[in-house]
Parts: sequence; structure tokens; C-alpha cells
Amino acid sequence: MSQNIIDRSLIAVQSDIDQLFFDLHTLTVDIHNDDLAATVLDIRGKLNEPFLFVIVGEVKAGKSSFVNALLDTGRDICKVAPDPCTDIIQQITYGEKEEIIDVNPHLKKIKIPVPILEQISIVDTPGTNTIIDHHQEITERFVPHSDLIVFVFDSKNPYRQSAWDFFSYIADEWKKKVIFILQQKDLCKPDDLLVNINGVKKYAKEKGIADPRVFAVSALQEQEGQKEESGFAPLKEYIINNITGGNAFKLKMQSNVSTADKVLGKINDGMAVRTKQLNADLQFRQSITSDMNLQEQKSYQRVEKMVKSLLEDYDRITGRVRAEFIEGLGFYTLTKRSIGSVFSSKEKSVKEWLAVLTKKLDKDLRTNFQEKLEDGMTDISDSIKTMVKLVDDKMATSKTILDKNHEIFGDIADKRQDAIKAIQANYMQFIDNTENFIDEEITPKANYVPDVAAGGGIAIVGTILALSAQTAVFDITGGVIASLGILVAGATLVFRKRKVIAAFDEEIKKGRGQLEIVLEDQVKSYTHKIKERLDQQFDPFDIYIEQEQKSLTTLKGKTDTIASEILTVQEKLGEPSI
Repeated sequence: MSQNIIDRSLIAVQSDIDQLFFDLHTLTVDIHNDDLAATVLDIRGKLNEPFLFVIVGEVKAGKSSFVNALLDTGRDICKVAPDPCTDIIQQITYGEKEEIIDVNPHLKKIKIPVPILEQISIVDTPGTNTIIDHHQEITERFVPHSDLIVFVFDSKNPYRQSAWDFFSYIADEWKKKVIFILQQKDLCKPDDLLVNINGVKKYAKEKGIADPRVFAVSALQEQEGQKEESGFAPLKEYIINNITGGNAFKLKMQSNVSTADKVLGKINDGMAVRTKQLNADLQFRQSITSDMNLQEQKSYQRVEKMVKSLLEDYDRITGRVRAEFIEGLGFYTLTKRSIGSVFSSKEKSVKEWLAVLTKKLDKDLRTNFQEKLEDGMTDISDSIKTMVKLVDDKMATSKTILDKNHEIFGDIADKRQDAIKAIQANYMQFIDNTENFIDEEITPKANYVPDVAAGGGIAIVGTILALSAQTAVFDITGGVIASLGILVAGATLVFRKRKVIAAFDEEIKKGRGQLEIVLEDQVKSYTHKIKERLDQQFDPFDIYIEQEQKSLTTLKGKTDTIASEILTVQEKLGEPSI
């Protein structure tokens, strides 16, 4: 058969297809998928090769005999092996002289000067149900390169599950065009053959083939010269009308574009899973942040409640001392103290009276504040511990959508898992380390006894808060008391009573304001710092999320470009005719 004239308008499309596969290969390299990259590169390298028939089917279905009869050379080109253990793929192509090339241990290329092979190339594959485990794997690797799958069944029993499972792989995984051959029809009764032809059509339609093409043939009859009985005439007519009659070039390009579309579909499906995982991770991360923010606000409310209670005590105690102080500033009382203390050791001097008064104030404040500080700080400490527990629980329920065994993006799943493990390791190490819960701006580490932290970092929080709060409170109240002593020192208090009382009130007010600001700010600041330190343990995960967002955005741009290229080429080529 001579080479038919090729439509010159298709030459430009071939260049577009080459660019398409170049871009697709670049994409598969970018996503670090070696298998897809190798498949795409191999297909690109064979764009100019003849239309490729891949013959598949079970062992003993008569595939090799079928190929020999189709070539019609008067002799056997494909080895008809009685041994089902053979694992050789035989690719038959056109050559000016006959030669056999051993490409690798599993692929033999046979070149022969047969006219039909000027436009098509035939691949005879091992069986799909043999005892050799890698037979189907060998065949599956050849399927993406095919332009037409010729599925050969034993005409007596075309219903074997393994054969139709492999058909599903061809139809679903790669969307390849398929024709069905019922071989050895001479061994099947006519009525049974008709039933099986209709049965294959029915199975094929159920699996998505709208118009199944089924040919019943006998290679034996064809090779013995029984041309009318063999059934090869309708098959050859179909091949001439639809493929070798000038259509092979276009069909091959359509097949290649279909394969490119399928590869892109696999990548897009994987990206959809990655995007779903990213959205779940963003939601998980936001949930962590929201929970910590909420718990921080609850801690703030508890701080405000505690400070309010302490200020009420401060007002009550200082109010009582103020009344006693004003009463002691009376002219008669002060004169009596000043003169009486000179003549009698029982009468306290003004200085002694003030010392007793301030000591009482100090005692009352300490007594009332101590218990409330301990209770309040325990409550706030529990709130911080709850924050820690919430984060721990959230990490345990992190949703895994992208599996590490994912066909396309298993490496991304591994990176995500590494990030999760890093968080968990960092987090546990963080909460066990006392140093992480000590803030030297509140209380220096030197103030802590090592035994206090025996229960781990989180256990020391209450102690830190109580110590720091007590230090702040007693420093402030002590300062107020010292200032009061200085204010009322001397014997002329009676002559400046109003100014002294005003100064007393100012010191009390000043102390109250300092107590409110310092205590509230200090404990809130500590709580906020602990929250921030907890949040920092998610840095590896945040880095992973940021990288995923950038990566998916970049990949989306590349896949959209390739999808546009595929659509453009498909519009130029039109719908496949087989």
C-alpha cells in the first residue's frame, strides 16, 4: 500500500502538538512525577511515528495469530508462543529490509517491508492474565502510546473478568479508542458466536463505549486462504476506510492530544485533592488561631475580674485606714501624742502612731490580697492550660485528605506529614520546658526554685503568675505606704491637715491606678506572650501552607495554559472519526 498524500494544513497542527507535549513534560518535571514525565517524553519522541495498533488480550486468545493473519505475508511474523511465560512485546514496523532488533529484555522490534506498515505500526503484547506478575505492567506501560487498542478475545468465552478489568483500565485510565476482535471464530458455533458478539457489545456499552465495533475473525481460516469465511475482509475494510486511507496521520494526532488531555486530567485531579487538603489545613490553622484568641480573651476577662476584686479590697482597706488617719489628725489628738510621748512611754508619738497605722495597712492589704491573688492566678493559669489542651486536641484531629500513596502528589503528602510531625515534636518539647513559660520582664528566673518546675513547663504557670502578681501588688502598696509615712512626718500636721489629707488621697489614688494598670497589663502581657509562643510552634506548618499556596497558584497557571493549548488543537483537528 503506498503512502497517501497528507493534508498540509495538519503539518502546522503537528508543531502545536509538539509544543503541547513540551509544555506538558515541563509540568510533569515541575511536579516531580518521574513516571508521568517519562511517559510524556516517550510519547513526544514518537509523535512522528506511524499510527500505533496495540494488540491486547488474555493468553491463548490468539493475539499473535491474529497479527500474522492481518499482515498477510504468507508466513508467521509474530511468534505464536505455546509458553504463557513469554514476556516479550513485539513491535512490528515498516523497514526496507527485514531485521529484528532487541531493544531491551522485554521489547523486540521487527522491521519488515509490508505496505500496510508504512502507515501503521503493530504491537503484540503479552497476555493480561499470565502467571508472570509483570506482564500486565509491561502492557500497561505501552497503552499510553497507542493510537488504537485492538482487544482480542477468545470467541468462545469473551467474558473473563481479568480481561474486562484490563479493558476498564484502558477505557477509564487513558480513554483510548478500542475495537474488539473475537478470534478463533471457527471454533465457535454460529449461534453461540452471535450471542457472544452481542454480549461483548453489551459489556462495552455498559463500560461507556457508545458504538462498540466488534469483528469476529479466524486467523487460521485467513491464513489457509478461506478469505470469505475468515471475517478479516470487514475488518480490513474498516481499517482502510477509517485509518490507512489517508486518515492515520490525523487520527494519530487526535490520539496524542487525547493522551495529553488525560495526563493533564490526572494532574488536575491531583491538584483538586491538594487544594482540598490545603483548604482543610487553612481551616485547621484558622481554627487553632481562633481557639487561642478566644481562650486569650477568656483569660483577659478573668484578669479583669480578679483586678476588680482586688481594687474593691484596696478601696475598702484604704478607706478604713483613711478614716482612722483623718481622726488621728485632729488638733487634740496630735497635741496629746506630741506632748504625751515626751512625758510618758505609754503614749505613742506621732511617728510611732504612723508606723503602726502603715503597718496595719500593709498587713491588711497583704492578708486580703494573698488569698485572692492565689485564687485568681489559679483560675487564669487554668485558662492558659486549657489553651494548651485545645491546641493539642486540634492537632490530634487534623484531617488528612492527600494520601502519601497518591499517584501524582505523594511527595507533597510526605512534606505535609513532616510538617505535622514537626509541630507535634516542637509542641511537646515546648510545653515540657519550664524556660518557655518564664518571662524575665515579670519575674527574673533567679526567683524560681528548680523544684517548682518539676511538673514541666505548663505546671509552673500558676506559680509564675502568683509570684509575679504578688511582687507587683506588694511593690506598689509598699510604695504607697512608704509615701504616706513621708507625707505625715513631723509635728506640724495639724496646721496643714487639709493638704496632708489631700496628699494622702492622692497617694492612695496613685497606688490604686498603678495597681490596676501594672497588674492587669502584666498578667495580660504574660498570657499574650504564652499564646504567641504556642503559635510559633506552628511555624513549620505555616511555611508548608505558604509554599502550597504559591505552588498551587503557579501550577494552576501552567495547567490552564496547557488546557488552552489542548482545546485549540482539538478545535483544529475536529472530532475523531473512529
